[in-house]
Amino acid sequence: MLCLGIESSCDDTSLALVADGRLLGQESAAQAGMHALFGGVVPELASREHARCIGPLFDRLLRRTGVSARDIDVVCPARGPGLPGSLLVGVGFAKAFALGSGARFLGVNHLHAHIFAAGLERALPLPALALLVSGGHSMLYRVDAPDSFTLLGRSLDDAAGEAFDKAGRMLGLPYPAGAVVDALAEEGRALPRLFPRPYLDNASLDFSFSGLKTAMWNYVAAHPECRVSFDAASGEALLPQGDRRAALADVCASYRLAVVESLCFKVERAFSGSAAVGVRSLVSAGGVAANVLLRRRMRDIADRHKVPLCVPSPPLCTDNGAMIAYLGALLADIGYSHAPDMEAVPRGRPIPDDMLRCR
Repeated sequence: MLCLGIESSCDDTSLALVADGRLLGQESAAQAGMHALFGGVVPELASREHARCIGPLFDRLLRRTGVSARDIDVVCPARGPGLPGSLLVGVGFAKAFALGSGARFLGVNHLHAHIFAAGLERALPLPALALLVSGGHSMLYRVDAPDSFTLLGRSLDDAAGEAFDKAGRMLGLPYPAGAVVDALAEEGRALPRLFPRPYLDNASLDFSFSGLKTAMWNYVAAHPECRVSFDAASGEALLPQGDRRAALADVCASYRLAVVESLCFKVERAFSGSAAVGVRSLVSAGGVAANVLLRRRMRDIADRHKVPLCVPSPPLCTDNGAMIAYLGALLADIGYSHAPDMEAVPRGRPIPDDMLRCR
C-alpha cells in the first residue's frame, strides 16, 4: 500500500510517501525564519505559506521518488490538533487529491502520529507507554494498537515545549528558543533547587508548567543581567561570553532539569500503576523528545523497567509528513477511511472517533 502523508498542523509543510512501512521520500518547507521576526508563529502567515508551498512540494516529491499520482492508494492529512487555517490547507489538498484520483481519504491524529514515528526506524513493541512532549502538548498514553490509545495524563496549562520556548524568550534567546536552551544547558551546571518541580504533590498523571514558567519570570526580573542583548543593526541575539555565558548556561541547565524531572516523575508514576500492566516498550515522541537530557533520563527509566526505549531520531521528532504517512498506512491497512466531509480539528477540541471501517 502506497500512502501519501501531509503535515500542515502548525508552521511546517511536509509531504511524504510510505510504502509497506518504508519511507520512500519526504519533502518539507519550514517557516521558522519567517516567524522568528515576530517571536512566535503568526497563524495567518503560516496558512498562507502552507498554501504557497504544498503544490510545489508534492510535485517535487513525485519527481524524486519516481512515483506517479495514480499509484497512490491512500492520502492522509493531519486533521488536528493544530492551527485551523494551517490544517485546512492540508486537509483541503488531500480531499481534492482523493476526489480527483480515486485514492482513499483518511485523516490522521497529529499527536498519535508523533508516537508512531519511531516505528519508521525500528520495531515498536505494543502495548507501549508513551510520553508525547511538544510545543503545544504534554501527554501520557497507553498505546495498545494504531487505533487504540488510552490517555493517562495531559498538560493542564503550558506544555513542556511551550515552557522551554517562553523561558528562552524571557532570557532573550532567539526563536525557536527551546533548542537554544537545550544547547546552552549542555554547557552549564544544573542547580537542582533553583527552580521548582511543579504539580508533583498529588496522585495525578497530569502535567502543569505554568508555575515553573512564573518562577523563571521572577528569576529574570531579579537577575536582569542574565538576559541576552541584541545587535541593533541586525536584530540578532548576542550570546554572552565568559562568566556571563557560564551564568546563562547554568540557568538554562537548571530550568531544563526541572522540566525533565517533572516529566520523568509522572512516567515513573505511570509504571507503578495498572496502566503499565503488560507494557512492552517506552516511547518518547514530539519535538521535546529531541532534548538531550530527556533522552538520557528516559533511557534510564526504560532500563530500570527492562523495556526498550523507542525514540525517533531528531528529524522525526519535529512535525513531519513521514509520521502522518506511516500511521495513516497502518490505519488504512486495518481498513479505515474517512468520509469526504471530515472536518479539521483545531487545538483545544477533542478529535472525534469517526473513522469508517471498510472491512
